[in-house]
Amino acid sequence: MKKLLLSVVFLFVTTLNSQTPCENGLAGQYPCNGYDLQVFIPITDFDANNANDSWGWTDPEDGTEYALVGLDNGTAFLDISDPVNPTYLGKLPTHTTSSLWRDVKVYNNYAFVVSEAGGHGIQIFDLTRLRDVANPPEIFTEDAHYGGFGGAHNIVINEETGYAYGVGADFSGGPHFVNIQDPLNPIGEGGYSGSGYTHDAQVVVYDGPDSDHAGKEIYIGSNEDFVTIVDVTDKSNPQLISNVFYSNTAYTHQGWFTEDLNYFIMGDEIDELNFGFDTRNIIFDFTDLDNPELAFEYTGPTSATDHNGYVKGDRFYLANYKAGMRVIDISDIANGNMTETGYFDVFIYGNSAGYDGAWNVYPYFESGNIIISSLVYGDPTYVPGFYLVKSSSLGIGDNSISDFSMYPNPSSNVVKVSAPETQIKTIDVYDLNGRLVISNQYDSVLTTDLDVANLSSGIYLLNINNHVSKKLIKN
Repeated sequence: MKKLLLSVVFLFVTTLNSQTPCENGLAGQYPCNGYDLQVFIPITDFDANNANDSWGWTDPEDGTEYALVGLDNGTAFLDISDPVNPTYLGKLPTHTTSSLWRDVKVYNNYAFVVSEAGGHGIQIFDLTRLRDVANPPEIFTEDAHYGGFGGAHNIVINEETGYAYGVGADFSGGPHFVNIQDPLNPIGEGGYSGSGYTHDAQVVVYDGPDSDHAGKEIYIGSNEDFVTIVDVTDKSNPQLISNVFYSNTAYTHQGWFTEDLNYFIMGDEIDELNFGFDTRNIIFDFTDLDNPELAFEYTGPTSATDHNGYVKGDRFYLANYKAGMRVIDISDIANGNMTETGYFDVFIYGNSAGYDGAWNVYPYFESGNIIISSLVYGDPTYVPGFYLVKSSSLGIGDNSISDFSMYPNPSSNVVKVSAPETQIKTIDVYDLNGRLVISNQYDSVLTTDLDVANLSSGIYLLNINNHVSKKLIKN
């Protein structure tokens, strides 16, 4: 969120609303389409005044899912293995002072937390400590700290390389490189100031269509009034590849690659307020990183301000402030088509432009649970907090359908997937970061052998026929 002065008053609510299906366009008081409410926890239950960012962690030992929720005064941790009765395990207090802006990401079973609070740096927290919390909620202490910068707006992590990138800090606000391969002993390795201030970014080891950059570590920064593409493979000598601009620029905020790395879906946070647009996302063609182009613009059905958005498979999950979470089908993005297929609205007082409502979404849990974290900005009647929602097609409290089976599970080579009554048409396999690692199509078979030999050991999500979710453990 772009920094603005904030004055907040809100009603104190302590009730917890849980397990509410979306029926006739409502889940309780919340407008919805295709997504059920698992649970809502108001901000007061975390002894905080506001929420901001959110992320998730899945324990690789047993698959337990945990929600990480940024607060104005710290970071909350919840065990959501029982999604309608989650356990608030405790809070890691801010390293210095409170701030509306806090951001958290995960690498190698550690949480990395930054904030715009002065002198904050990076807090590093061992998430495996959440396995054995005796008296929740506890007040946690950080396991390590990186003080190479003070306040930062955001942190970006490339899990493939073990590097974190603090943005909105020093280096003119550009990325500050931190080697976190040994999470408890982070090492600063310089930074890049050539493109100015970055508000948010995504960093990938590039395996997309532009062969000139294959295998390089590529940084995509949303830099207030343009998008920058930088080769950060050599931390001592980062190289600008290109910048790309667009019309009606207000504040280039955040974006995410499609999984094939052909397109980058970007949100301008303030264009709705400045120009009176309905929700607008700008889609860039990144098939040639040296010459990126504007592909088209997507316009949503409301005038709400867009915030953070993430891609999982052929869906784009958008935190849309007063319009809540919007889910958009991007399967035909190559032809300039994006279509909203569902939503869960956390702000019941209208869908106008502004900063109350959904700040972030996290759609990458293999169970199908989705985190929505929300804030109050200007409406004193709104109570922000933590929402957990799930697609109505998956069902509350269920992440599979019994007429599909697979064995052996765990497996090291081949998994037999069987459907005695329903024909198998597609199987997509995702890792715990939401990255598509296998995508197979079938001619309506009842049984098939799925080769998983090339997958790394860990937990994966099998998505069968685009709606049935099952967990696979690869030995």
